[in-house]
Amino acid sequence: MASLRVASAARVSPAHLILLLRTPCSASPRTTLAYRYSHLQRRHLTSDSQNSKSKDAQSAAESSRSHYGSDAPSPSSLSSSSSSSFSSGSSSHSETSRPSTASSTTSHSPTFLDDSTVKDWEDYKYTDVAGFKDLPSRTFGVNQHMLINTELRTAFTHLLREFRAPIMFCFAYGSGVFPQGNNERSITDAEFRAVHPKPPEALRLTQKGNPKMIDFIFGVSHTEHWHWLNMKQHRDHYSGIASLGSGAVAAVQEKFGAGVYFNPYVVVNGMLIKYGVTSINNLCHDLANWDTLYLAGRLHKPVKILRDNAAVRIANQQNLVGAVRTALLMLPEVFSEFDLFSTIAAISYLGDPRMALPTENRNKVNNIVTNNLVNFRRLYAPLIDKLPNIHYIDEIALGSDEWLESSRNHMLMQDMDLVKRANMVRRLPSAFRQRLYFLYQGKFRMTRSEFNKLMEESADEDANGFKRRQGGPFEMRIAEDSSHDLQDMVRKAIKKTISWPSTTQSAKGLVTAGFSRTMRYVGEKLDRYKESSGKKKAESKAESKPEEAAGEKSGDSEKKVEKTNEANDEKKST
Repeated sequence: MASLRVASAARVSPAHLILLLRTPCSASPRTTLAYRYSHLQRRHLTSDSQNSKSKDAQSAAESSRSHYGSDAPSPSSLSSSSSSSFSSGSSSHSETSRPSTASSTTSHSPTFLDDSTVKDWEDYKYTDVAGFKDLPSRTFGVNQHMLINTELRTAFTHLLREFRAPIMFCFAYGSGVFPQGNNERSITDAEFRAVHPKPPEALRLTQKGNPKMIDFIFGVSHTEHWHWLNMKQHRDHYSGIASLGSGAVAAVQEKFGAGVYFNPYVVVNGMLIKYGVTSINNLCHDLANWDTLYLAGRLHKPVKILRDNAAVRIANQQNLVGAVRTALLMLPEVFSEFDLFSTIAAISYLGDPRMALPTENRNKVNNIVTNNLVNFRRLYAPLIDKLPNIHYIDEIALGSDEWLESSRNHMLMQDMDLVKRANMVRRLPSAFRQRLYFLYQGKFRMTRSEFNKLMEESADEDANGFKRRQGGPFEMRIAEDSSHDLQDMVRKAIKKTISWPSTTQSAKGLVTAGFSRTMRYVGEKLDRYKESSGKKKAESKAESKPEEAAGEKSGDSEKKVEKTNEANDEKKST
């Protein structure tokens, strides 16, 4: 689609870049969490780029130009202009307006941006974003870019160049990139190479004693043409269905499941990977509306974006703020970061049929959040800082480098005002919101005509354009529901969204991956489940041993008391 192609964006001049890098954080009047976060992100990315080899940087630039054009911005260029007010988290018509604490800067500097000139990004349509220049600001969405080992990022970049078919957007995700447990166990080089035949050293350092397949999602413009090109180059990546041609492959991808076609257990550049192919339009639509939550749910968690796309970035930011609002509807007034991030991470697993089978680790969500708390904070803190109905309780240290990087589980509080919660309901992703409305139609015993009228009134736009999304009487009734019932209804809506697409997508794997690869995948999942179950049993035994020892001691003392009493009785009788 022409509206989704990536256009060139304005460059940051070398003079301004040097000025930004030399200016200490304290020199800027902006002291909000969003600015401090973006300053820290810029510092890390700059440090990474200085440590990388020059020829890797040059080859990465060539790859970027080949896919985006010479003016496409990189994460580092986004961070270099992060002295702006970081409008990625702003929302001018959020639950209520929050006064801005950031003062405006000089207008003659191209790297600064006045928040008052920024259109509310929640009203953007991804189909209207043709390039990065169409985003609200130069630093918009920089929170989506996670920091990983520079050499590993370079290895992933080189891996993508092995695909001649054009990849417009790509992210790596899962435990192969962001560890979800203890990887300190010792394994031999042969054991590691049994998974990754020729692994780069950076991958060894990341996965350590637990080598795993690396997961990718590729966003492409035209799926049938992309598969035609890819099958010419990598026919061995496909199962037997590829013999029917790229049209059949694209039809299976788009008409069944969540619109994703996976090729698992393929080796590229010495690394074992699985990559899923989806159209940019399907990806953006799920991010903005939550049609299936299959792709949107994966991006609720920290991922490493390797090739960026402006339309995806705006849709994903809407996806992330939707995840925060959904979690707030299921949380009490006071809660911890761990509670918030666990609730968000669990969204994509509600209704997933794999979680009902003995193939998934029951502690999966807990492991993801525990081992990636700082990354979750990097992803969501700028959004939390801008939403008016949620705030951190310990705001004294808010925004400092130590606060952002700390492993401490910070506490948060949300405003339980009914009007604000009704507005949150009204601003949920549209497809998901309609499912929630349908559930409450039954609870409130509304007639079909009343419900259809409500759906017309709650549409996000009409012939005159976007409507102002404020909660009405129906949303107020939902907000007034008891916390337990509201949480139950939201969970049901999530399950209805995920269950069928996830089930059909899993069944589709038998066709797209082939029988042998599917059985290998199931076998590995079973092994991980048994391993996690064994750890839980060992931990429970370790906890029970002190209790048993205490019980034995108490039993011995009781016997001693009985013997003493018997001896005393004998003395009395004599």
